[in-house]
Amino acid sequence: MLSLLIYLVRNRDHMVTKDEIVAAVWQGEAVSDASISSRIRSARKAVGDDGTQQAMIRTIHGRGFRFIPEVLTISPPLHATPGDLVHRPSCRPGERPSIAVLPFQRLGVVPELAILGDAIPHEIIEALSRLRWLAVIARGSTFRFRQVAADVDLVSTALAARYVLSGAIENTGRNIAVTLELTDASSREIIWADRLAAAVDAVPDLRARIVAHLVSALEVHIPDNEARIARLRDPAGLDAWANYHIGLGHLYRFTETDTALAKRCFERAVTADAQFARAHAGLSFTSFVEAFLHLTPDPALAARNARQHAERSLELDPLDPFANFTMGRTFWLSDEPDIAAEWLARATTLNPNYAQGFYAAGFTAMIAGNAPGAHAALNTSLHLSPLDPLLYGIHGVRALMLIQQEDYEAAAAWADRAATTPGAHYLIAMIALVANGLAERHEQAARWRQKVRRLKPDANSAHYFSAFSTRDMASRERIATELRRQGF
Repeated sequence: MLSLLIYLVRNRDHMVTKDEIVAAVWQGEAVSDASISSRIRSARKAVGDDGTQQAMIRTIHGRGFRFIPEVLTISPPLHATPGDLVHRPSCRPGERPSIAVLPFQRLGVVPELAILGDAIPHEIIEALSRLRWLAVIARGSTFRFRQVAADVDLVSTALAARYVLSGAIENTGRNIAVTLELTDASSREIIWADRLAAAVDAVPDLRARIVAHLVSALEVHIPDNEARIARLRDPAGLDAWANYHIGLGHLYRFTETDTALAKRCFERAVTADAQFARAHAGLSFTSFVEAFLHLTPDPALAARNARQHAERSLELDPLDPFANFTMGRTFWLSDEPDIAAEWLARATTLNPNYAQGFYAAGFTAMIAGNAPGAHAALNTSLHLSPLDPLLYGIHGVRALMLIQQEDYEAAAAWADRAATTPGAHYLIAMIALVANGLAERHEQAARWRQKVRRLKPDANSAHYFSAFSTRDMASRERIATELRRQGF
């Protein structure tokens, strides 16, 4: 059907005969008139036409067919074949990834719930439009493909979308379920899928949960897929966005080697596009990591670089949540949590589904000793992104807050979870060491002491308090005493 539709569009300036269609679409194989008619009906259905109206594809009886509307050509050359069109990249190199969100299919849905097939995708489009790194095709374009939700080739070709999000709503009794699929249009690979369900009377909560869950998932899976694709290309030919996504792949590993690799990728991205706000934010992030984890002999210089790059990112795009996030975290390094909180609040206002923004807000509340604020922000972050790259940080900050509240058993349990989470660095192991020591779980504390020494042989209490400069003096003294007792 797609090849037929493309052939008709490309030859819209004249009528095409059945023989010409057979030669182009079926490569001259024997095809019955019934098969041709069936394929024409499918093509009409795909573009919202029918045999009576014939507003898009007109039948010229006894002779052939013609595509009627005006067409704007945005991509391939006129000599391209239908196969070239099907397999062409959905976005030009250097552009942001783009996504088309289709209306959801309705499977046995009662009439009063049928509107959700449009309402939920509409809310998803609005939420995704807050993501500055992702180009979102407008509802007016994607909803024209109401009848072809499964035809990724047609949608991606017509809308130049690199990713297609499709879904289905099922209604069985008093329950409703929504299935989501994110497809890479260039490879036809489903890179993420999920299913969420709820009782019919909990539909408002389900709608909000779908949007939040989806945005957080896309924040992880699309950049990962972009990095994977970029690594398959010639390194010398990588554009700004490709370098940026490869940098993200190294950013959350928090080792000296990976931080340096991420930094080089972001530097190459800035060289390729000096106006690329997110690449400057990435450089702020890597400089922050260098200062926070003392990966450099001059943490003060790294802190200044983190602020400078964040400022440049904000100059280029003040509405990017990531830019505001990186600016907020620079104020951790200068021990100004009140100012950090303002920037982080701005980040989560710009994107209410920004899990890492809420994590950072929880960290800042912990530093200030605001237990309700810390736990609420951490709960929100965990709800939005249960598999976040900074998951160990979410658990670790909760442990730190519980230490301040003198609930050492709970603190040790959360600290153990944090320190055993992939990606956890030596400071997280120090939290586990302190929490277990204060809980008098001495064997476990000894294991974490060995882990800290293995990860960073020169770790000391100054490193700890440089990172976690809590305002609660009583807990600071208890932690300092425990670190001394453990040899730090």
